[in-house]
This record gives sequence, C-alpha cells and structure tokens, in this order.
Amino acid sequence: MKKHSLIAVLMVLPYTSLLAQSLTTDTIEIREVVVTGTKVEVARQNIPLTVSLVPRETLEQTTESALLPVLSEEIPGLFVTERGITGFGVAGGAAGQLNMRGLGGNPTTQVLILLDGHPQFMGLMGHHLPDAYVSSDAERVEVIRGPASFLYGSNAFGGVINIITRKQRQDGLEANARLQYGSFNTQKYMGSVGYKKNKFNVFASFNHDRTDGHRDTSDFKITNGYVKAGYRFNARFNLFADFNLAGYETADPGMVGGPPGDRINILRGKTSLSLENKTERLEGAVKLYYNFGDHDISDGWHSVDQMMGAMVYQGMKLLPGNTLTLGLDYMYYGGKGSPITTVLRDEEGNVIMPPTFELSPVNDTWIDMNNTGLYATVQQNLWQQLTLNGGLRYEMNATYGNEWIPHVGLSLNPGTKTNLKASVSKGYRAPSIRELYLFPPANDNLVPERMVNYELGWTQYWIRGKMKTELTTFISDGQNLIVMVPPVAPPPPQYKNSGEFNNKGIEFLLNYQPLEQLRLHANYTFIHMEHPLPATPAHNLFLSAAYHLEKWQFRLKLQGIFDLYNDTGQGAEVVEKNYQLLGARIAYQATRFMNVYLAGNNLLDQAYQINYGYPMPGINFMGGVSLKLTTYK
Repeated sequence: MKKHSLIAVLMVLPYTSLLAQSLTTDTIEIREVVVTGTKVEVARQNIPLTVSLVPRETLEQTTESALLPVLSEEIPGLFVTERGITGFGVAGGAAGQLNMRGLGGNPTTQVLILLDGHPQFMGLMGHHLPDAYVSSDAERVEVIRGPASFLYGSNAFGGVINIITRKQRQDGLEANARLQYGSFNTQKYMGSVGYKKNKFNVFASFNHDRTDGHRDTSDFKITNGYVKAGYRFNARFNLFADFNLAGYETADPGMVGGPPGDRINILRGKTSLSLENKTERLEGAVKLYYNFGDHDISDGWHSVDQMMGAMVYQGMKLLPGNTLTLGLDYMYYGGKGSPITTVLRDEEGNVIMPPTFELSPVNDTWIDMNNTGLYATVQQNLWQQLTLNGGLRYEMNATYGNEWIPHVGLSLNPGTKTNLKASVSKGYRAPSIRELYLFPPANDNLVPERMVNYELGWTQYWIRGKMKTELTTFISDGQNLIVMVPPVAPPPPQYKNSGEFNNKGIEFLLNYQPLEQLRLHANYTFIHMEHPLPATPAHNLFLSAAYHLEKWQFRLKLQGIFDLYNDTGQGAEVVEKNYQLLGARIAYQATRFMNVYLAGNNLLDQAYQINYGYPMPGINFMGGVSLKLTTYK
C-alpha cells in the first residue's frame, strides 16, 4: 500500500473516539428487518449480503431535498458526484453518478435504483436520472453493497438502492411543509399530506427547487409531484398504486475557462400497481410498472423513451427454519431520438467530423430490448445460530441469450451481539442501448460484463448494545468491463470491453449512543482499483454527531475525501489529493408544529471539484422552517 494510503487509513483510529452522526435507534437495535436482500421480510443479520439501512429520521435531519447526496454520506462504499449547490443535470458535465465499491459506469449503469422494488432507469440510455429522487417521498432506503444480479438481473451488477416510499400508517391526517432559502438564491419548497381511515390510506407530496447556481449558467429548477394510495382488503392482501411526475430545467455551465454547455428540459414519469400478500407462511407480490421520459437538449437532440415490466414472486415457509422464494421478472425498454447535425472539434478547434454527420445511427427509429428472469432463493436456519443462503437466476436476454447467475452465502450468530457473514455472488450486466447503438462511442460488438464478488462481514454490538460496529472486506474479480477507449486517430472514441478488472477494499461503520441526547457515527471506505473508475475516491471518511437539548438540536458533520480519481481526458487519474467538508446544522422547536433551522456547508471554504473542471461552491448556508400538523395523538 502507498505511504499516503496507509496514513489515510491510520487517520481513522483517533477519529473513532470523536465520531459523530445522527442515525435513529434502528441502527442501534440488534434486529433490523429488511426486504431488499430477499424480497420478503427477514432479519438483516440473517442475510449474507451487505445491506445498509437509512431510516426516515435521518432523511428528515438534512436540508437536502435530493436523496442521493444523503446516501453518499451515510453509506460506506457509495460515492455520488455533484457539480453545484443543487441539481445534477444530464448529458455533458452532468453529475449524480453512483459509484459502489469502484463500480458504477459513466453514466451509471452498474448500480440499480429501485422504487418500492421497481427498476428505475431511462429506457434508451440505460442509466437513472438522479434529480427525480427526493427525500420527502422516502420512508427508508435499503442499499445492497455488492452484486445482486441473482435477484434483480442485469443492472444490479455493482449494487442496489431501493427507495421505499412513504405511506400513512395511523388513522387520521398528517400534513407537512418545508420552506428553505439559502446561498445563490437557492429556494426549496416541499409539502406533503397523508391520510388513513380504516383500510384506505393515501400519501401525496409536492417539491419545487430552484437556484441561480454558484457559476454563470449553472441555474436549475425542478418540480416534482408524487401520490401513492393503498387499500387493505384483509389481513392477507394489500393493494398499492402510485404515480410520479417530475419536470426540470438544467444548464451545463461548462468546464472552467471554456464555453457553457447545453440547456436541457426533462420530463420523467412513473406509475405502478402492486398486489401484496402476507400470511404466517406466505409472502409475495404481483407488481406492474411503467416509466417514461421526454428529453430536449439545446444541441437539437430530442428523445422519448419508456420502460415497462412485471414482477411476480412468492416466499414460502414450508419447513421449520426454511424460506423458499420463487420469482419471475419481465422487462421491456426502448426509445428513439431525433437527428442531430453537430460540428465536432478537437482541443485546437479543428473540425474532426463533417457538419452533416448524424451522431445517432438510429435517428427517428424506435429501438428496444427485453429480458426475462426466473429465479429461486432459499434460506435455511440451523440451530438458531447458522443461516445458509443460496440463489440462482436464469436471465434470458433477447439480444445476448441466456445466463446463469448464482449466489451462495452464510450468516453465523455465535451470540446475541455478534454476527459473521460470508458470501460469493456473480454480477452480470448486458450493454445498454446507448452503449450499443447511440452516438459515438457506441459499439454494437460489445459483450456483457461479468464478475464474481467475494466478501466477509463482521457486525458487533458493544457496551450493552449502545455501540455497533460493522467491518466488511470484499474482492471483486471481473471481465469485459465496458470503458471508453480514446481514438488512435480522429474520429471518434469508442466503447470497448477492457478485459479483466479487480477491485478490493474495506468498509467500516460505527454507531454509538453514549447518552440519550447524543448520537455518534462514522464510516470509512478504502477501495483499491486496478483500473480506477472516474469520480471514485480511494479513501472516503465521514463523521457526524447529533445532540438534542430540550427544544434545541445540533448536528455536526465532516467528510474527508482522499485521492479522488477523475477523467481528465487522458484516462482516470487523481485530480484531488484530498479535501474536507465541514457542515453544521442548528434547529429549534419553536412550537409543537414548527421547527426552524440554519445549516452551513463547506465551512472550511475548501476549493475542490468532483467532476473534473467543475469547481464546487465555497461556504454556503441554508435556512428554513418545517411545519407539521396531525389529527391523531
């Protein structure tokens, strides 16, 4: 290990006595229940996969309306790129790239985002749109760190983020509102209402964010609406339906010293219908979903896309200590784009493509793909201490044929305070439509990416359950990673399968509640990559503390990034040796219904960039007021 890498690792040790962060009692409790790792409710300690949980209380203690920046702080092994005070954008200069353990793709195609278990990505481009996910709609977020292709198919190659949306649980009415204003004329407005009576419940929310941005032509605005309704027929069956629509405008300020990029208008929508069943021995669901989008870019590109699918699964407890789950997934996705005739120039301004060159060979042609997956998982508890897990998926892709995707693991609980895990999982991802057919550097000769991930985990509770530590090590061996290869002669660059890759690392998390009023947290990630992924730090350290005193709440956080790799046009190389981001938040419960707060970010006024050539803002502030009204006790 390099000298500076060893120093960065050793820096964690003295910090652990000062650790600080505000997570809820869920993170201190010994038994947590999750669904993402198996699709049916199980104790997290019995799943050999590494699953992280971010509860509602944590999401409420941030000034962020976008969800992904919160996860970037809270989840070891996960890093999300940013380019400004708010707003990620798409196309050139965009942020919101997800990197999980040195995997993610550029843009993100190797980490799958789910909304209540439904896949979320653009049908034509194959990647998610990060601005469409807001914290106000999330009840909690469950994250699988590592491949989960045996459960979720192709895009779960490097990990899964499952956003579980809110629903009204108590009879009566609950209304929430939040208004925020801060640096660079940044405004954030949120309103939500939940209602439940007997068997019926509904939740609806509205978000509007806007900012002038900290650079010229970095303005951004978004309006997002969401509604979810549910009906409980009886103790066994629940029906849920939801609809979401988001429209936003964003601009690419361009790299420092260069011209501004394009302006973009996006409309994204989704809807789904789910029928869930649950008894003492059975648990499953039938889910239908549909996503669509319309995108306009000022360079003339206009595209429409859609994704639709069905998911059917059933978990069965037929034998003592045994859970068998069988499932079927079907997904169809595609879209089309309008012609572009753009002049491409090199760094000296020379034309490297004729002005009549059409960037997309499938202009005005609808192109689509589909795949079907059959899977089975089994979990067997033995002697109340050992849990064995296995899973097998048969993925049938209409373009690339069939693929077997296995998973095996075990979880050992030698005592009530210790949990040991081990697993081996295969990751699999077929190329997206964009990588195969759209624009240079598309290449229709690409083959699927594959890898095998090995990991070990140790969770320990200390001091009568007041402290919890998690230590995870992993090695990911893969082949056929899709990367952009610079041209030997213009034009253009091209996507190619790069051959083998190897990522390995360590993830550490600590939660400690020494006092009822004080919660402390730290997480640290070290990743070694043979072929570094742009916008991935080799070392990522996050510390935070939350203290509650009568009507006052205080929160302090510090994030340290060491050796951040990025794409400089010459491949991935370190562009930031290190930077530290200090943030603070103070809140006061003025009345039973009103909370006022002030937050500061980058209080050390660090000069840094995450996207190469896109400097981030210095010291900035955000103040606001939250209102809450309920009709139940």
